[in-house]
Amino acid sequence: MTIEKSALPTTEEEWRVRLNPQEFRVLRQAGTEAPWTGEYVNTKTEGVYHCRACGQELFSSDTKFDSNCGWPSFDDAIPGTVVEIEDRSLGMLRTEIRCSNCGSHLGHVFRGEGFTPRNTRHCVNSISVRLEPKAS
Repeated sequence: MTIEKSALPTTEEEWRVRLNPQEFRVLRQAGTEAPWTGEYVNTKTEGVYHCRACGQELFSSDTKFDSNCGWPSFDDAIPGTVVEIEDRSLGMLRTEIRCSNCGSHLGHVFRGEGFTPRNTRHCVNSISVRLEPKAS
């Protein structure tokens, strides 16, 4: 269930209360979890990945693929759920992805690597999402 924007925290202090310290560092401070440590790196479970901060649906397991980069990778997002922002941190140009509902940091998107026919890799921190498995 997605939390409506009007019910979301409005200050970073309110987000600190809602999220644990690791979630806050990644989701609100654009941190990155260490590669190969996230709970969804190797997950093959069918379902939908939701924003851990607000619950918005972001990625379908149908678009998840093995990129061997150390983080969960998706070749497409659910339309309208992810916002792309130019990121010039670390002395390079990358494209950051954020949840369109709450603005939380998800990871980065890379294009032109040739992993899938869509030629896109949404490289996502496991701690930024929560998997809702498909009902049996």
